[in-house]
Amino acid sequence: MASVRFMVTPTKIDDLPGLSDTSPDLSSRSSSRVRFSSRESVPETSRSEGLSDFSGVTTSVATGAGEPASDKTPNPHDLAEDVSQTSITGEQCHLLDPGRKKDVYLNNTSYEDGDEYFDKNLALFEEEMDTRPKVSSLLNRMANYTNLTQGAREHEEAENGALGKAKPTKTPQMGTFMGVYLPCLQNIFGVILFLRLTWVVGTAGILQAFAIVFICCCCTLLTAISMSAIATNGVVPAGGSYFMISRALGPEFGGAVGLCFYLGTTFAASMYILGAIEIFLMYIAPEAAIFRSADPLKESAAMLNNMRVYGSAFLLLMVLVVFVGVRYVNKFASLFLACVIVSILAIYAGAIKSSFAPPHFPVCMLGNRTLSGRHIDICAKTEEQGNVTVPTRLWGLFCNSSRQLNATCDEYFAHNSVTALPGIPGLASGVIAENLWGSYLQKGEIIEKPSARSVDVPGAASQEYVLADITTSFTLLVGIFFPSVTGIMAGSNRSGDLKDAQKSIPVGTILAILTTSFVYLSNVVLFGACVEGVLLRDKFGDAVKGNLVVGTLSWPSPWVIVIGSFFSTCGAGLQSLTGAPRLLQAIAKDNIIPFLRVFGHSKANGEPTWALLLTAGIAELGILIASLDLVAPILSMFFLMCYLFVNLACALQTLLRTPNWRPRFRYYHWALSFMGMSICLALMFVSSWYYAIVAMVIAGMIYKYIEYQGAEKEWGDGIRGLSLSAARFALLRLEEGPPHTKNWRPQLLVLLKLDEDLHVKHPRLLTFASQLKAGKGLTIVGTAMAGNFLESYAEALAAEQTIKHLMETERVKGFCQLVVAGKVREGISHLIQASGLGGMRHNTVVMGWPNAWRQSEDARAWKTFIGTVRVTTAARLALLVAKNVAFYPGNSEPFAEGHIDVWWIVHDGGMLMLLPFLLRQHKVWRKCSIRIFTVAQLEDNSIQMKKDLATFLYHLRIEAEVEVVEMHDSDISAYTYERTLMMEQRSQMLRHMRLSKTERDREAQLVKDRNSTLRLTSIGSDEDDETDTAPERVHMTWTKDKYLAARGQRLRPLEGVQDLLSMKPDQSNVRRMHTAVKLNEVIVTRSHEARLVLLNMPGPPRNPAGDENYMEFLEVLTEGLERVLLVRGGGSEVITIYS
Repeated sequence: MASVRFMVTPTKIDDLPGLSDTSPDLSSRSSSRVRFSSRESVPETSRSEGLSDFSGVTTSVATGAGEPASDKTPNPHDLAEDVSQTSITGEQCHLLDPGRKKDVYLNNTSYEDGDEYFDKNLALFEEEMDTRPKVSSLLNRMANYTNLTQGAREHEEAENGALGKAKPTKTPQMGTFMGVYLPCLQNIFGVILFLRLTWVVGTAGILQAFAIVFICCCCTLLTAISMSAIATNGVVPAGGSYFMISRALGPEFGGAVGLCFYLGTTFAASMYILGAIEIFLMYIAPEAAIFRSADPLKESAAMLNNMRVYGSAFLLLMVLVVFVGVRYVNKFASLFLACVIVSILAIYAGAIKSSFAPPHFPVCMLGNRTLSGRHIDICAKTEEQGNVTVPTRLWGLFCNSSRQLNATCDEYFAHNSVTALPGIPGLASGVIAENLWGSYLQKGEIIEKPSARSVDVPGAASQEYVLADITTSFTLLVGIFFPSVTGIMAGSNRSGDLKDAQKSIPVGTILAILTTSFVYLSNVVLFGACVEGVLLRDKFGDAVKGNLVVGTLSWPSPWVIVIGSFFSTCGAGLQSLTGAPRLLQAIAKDNIIPFLRVFGHSKANGEPTWALLLTAGIAELGILIASLDLVAPILSMFFLMCYLFVNLACALQTLLRTPNWRPRFRYYHWALSFMGMSICLALMFVSSWYYAIVAMVIAGMIYKYIEYQGAEKEWGDGIRGLSLSAARFALLRLEEGPPHTKNWRPQLLVLLKLDEDLHVKHPRLLTFASQLKAGKGLTIVGTAMAGNFLESYAEALAAEQTIKHLMETERVKGFCQLVVAGKVREGISHLIQASGLGGMRHNTVVMGWPNAWRQSEDARAWKTFIGTVRVTTAARLALLVAKNVAFYPGNSEPFAEGHIDVWWIVHDGGMLMLLPFLLRQHKVWRKCSIRIFTVAQLEDNSIQMKKDLATFLYHLRIEAEVEVVEMHDSDISAYTYERTLMMEQRSQMLRHMRLSKTERDREAQLVKDRNSTLRLTSIGSDEDDETDTAPERVHMTWTKDKYLAARGQRLRPLEGVQDLLSMKPDQSNVRRMHTAVKLNEVIVTRSHEARLVLLNMPGPPRNPAGDENYMEFLEVLTEGLERVLLVRGGGSEVITIYS
């Protein structure tokens, strides 16, 4: 990891926002607080200049404050070497010497002349130089920005450490040709060109083969255009394709596509190794086969076993080469590339030579059937030996091994003649007309020449014929050929080594694709124009005595192609085994997939050892498949999925018009990206629909896993931009009008209360909200804090993090909103008014009951509560007040049985009906049944009410027991009268009880001292400022009259207390208390064992003077009940009987 050297002064600073281990170094050198240095080697021309800047600081560290700087001047070479080792992350902190403290304060006016910490021309901005550097400093840092190949930094540091010296890192110097064009050519040209392209042309015909190659090349060209746009949209660090995809599509897509790309690269290594083994066992050393079979039907199985054994050995050897050192792979890369180029040139040379001197490779035909040349010495039935006609070996093969001319032979052999066709008729032969159309075969079918004459008689399908080894189709050929056009990411993978990646990647990649596309398309035509059709369809060259088919066309010798393709295939396998572990290491180091974290570790020199072992294990699975034709479609799927998402990333960024989307590459368009994406998707399902589904399922599982684990990465990706655009579109749609009753659901604003330690006082309120929502709809968790926002910003952030952590613990999906206001009551009002956005606004407020409000010495606790009720009512929002919320069940405490009782006293829009139904969706309340009670007066028909209510619930599709409770008129009891009198006497007494002025001032001072830090308050707070609190202290000169007036004011409360003995309760309060007492008696009688009681909440009084009485009424109404939810509707219908 890179490191930063901080030079920090004692200036008071709480936080430096925006600094991280991945942020570019944007600090000003003239800043007085923090100084950064870059990990760039210091040029010789700037070392002397840099010395004057650093010498003063270095001297102050090395010497005392009183020593002169000139006595301890550092060595320029040592200083430059030290500067070159600094970088941009934050591991080394060097404090300045205390002797320089007075010089580094920004507001110090006694600075020395030439002090680097000050700039007279920018004095106006000096206080923010730590976070906003000068433009000159910014440009200097950006101009010196560089990046290295992943693992190269650690590799170089390890080597330098071993040598005991530090070397400045080299600036990347590779250009377009060497850095992008040639690596892309080497990776694109591969085993398919030499082993399968002739077979594809012969099977599909020139026209369809041309279409296959053209479609695949178009796919990669369009992908390269999209990739070029992404690569030129800013600096491309080392990591290449994975970096581009992940930063453009986000961690979820980035991880999924990155792993698919890794699997594709790993299986590509398997394919190259299998191709090398096929060349070795088929064309170089057939006698090296370990497993052999006399039975022709089991010969293919024996060959597969040979492929497995030799493939595993080759894989082990290549892994050891990669493990020993990548430098050897890179050194031989040019040799492998030369083999590829020479082989391709040999094909063109052979095609040109065939026009006037075609090579002699006869194909033996029996009628129109192709014969294998492996066991035939002479292409004839008989031969003349000393004027004697004798049968040939071919005769014995078809005549029961008999060399007698009168032997019984195969019927087809007897009726058809043997002819020899030129395998390479040449460019001027006109064979192209026969090869235009395809000839798809079933497995085991004999390869025939349709235009040849033959007697159509039955005959045995002997092993001497050339047979089709697999059933072919257009889709199969697409899947087999597509890997031959992959490898276009080779240039972007080397982005850390390029001098100008933004210019080299587009130009080099597109030129490489155009070059390879021309080679492929021209070879399709050349093969069809030069080679006989039956030889083209002969996959392994059996008709030409086991020669490589493309080798028969080449000049000067078939061995040029055989040896060249063997080494190029081995080189491609080594490149894949080198690149795949580094790709996996990059994914692991991003830490978006936790279980891959171990593969981010590496050796001391940066080699990803664990990732290499995993890559070898996966590649071994591909080798055990043992068939090139079966492995090729697998890696086609993974590469196609990777290319699909590259196109998607470019199209998304273009359509969303992200402000940061400013590619230097101008020749792109979202339509081209969508076309490329469509071709990729079509090719996936065309080549192998079941492989495509498997690849998508793997990518989907990885996506959901990363999403479930919660990858906290913000890469400015396009998916986030798409989410923002979709959210904006949806919000604008929702803004059109209020939701229909059928769409109404409680969108909650949960008001929480924090204590002095930033802890939530009633976390069960959030638990209840999660049970009510069951993860659906909008949930906003809010709280209000008293204080000044400028002074309380840090505490507000800490409180917000506490709430977010609790929301994560309770699995509440929603948003957190915190307001700092002068008064808690004002903060709550702001929350209720301003929370939400557009149509996504809350329609229900959830809060807790202010417990122990009677025992509170201050009236602010319950006044804040009533103020919230009034604001909610004015905003026409529903209100849920949870009383005794500490007794509410947790999410892991489900009820096995019980009732949810609803006391429906007045109609509130259906909230009381809807809430228990929503609660029962959660596992905690699922086994509780609903009981609905309603109150009948004397004039009501209770029986009819019960029937009507049952019918109403039936139409609402809510299952509940119905019961009508009759409340007859009765006289007001003495208990009710006394209870009302006590309530009013208490209120009157509290109004008269006021502290003296001296005591009030003393208590205010105590409160101020005790709460010198931020006072954290919330709903129902005892510390809210009351509007009628004492005025500020006023200094006045006392006179005798003023003294007597003040003394009389202190004696006045005593007279008020004496009046309490003779007061009488207000009749309206007596009636309200009577209702509360009677209802409470009925509710407690019926619902004392209920798990939860839902009850209509009366509205607050219009006259604020009766607020305390209102609290007493609610207290009396809910006495004796364990869990109560007071419900107040918002004035609109929330439930309907209609569909």
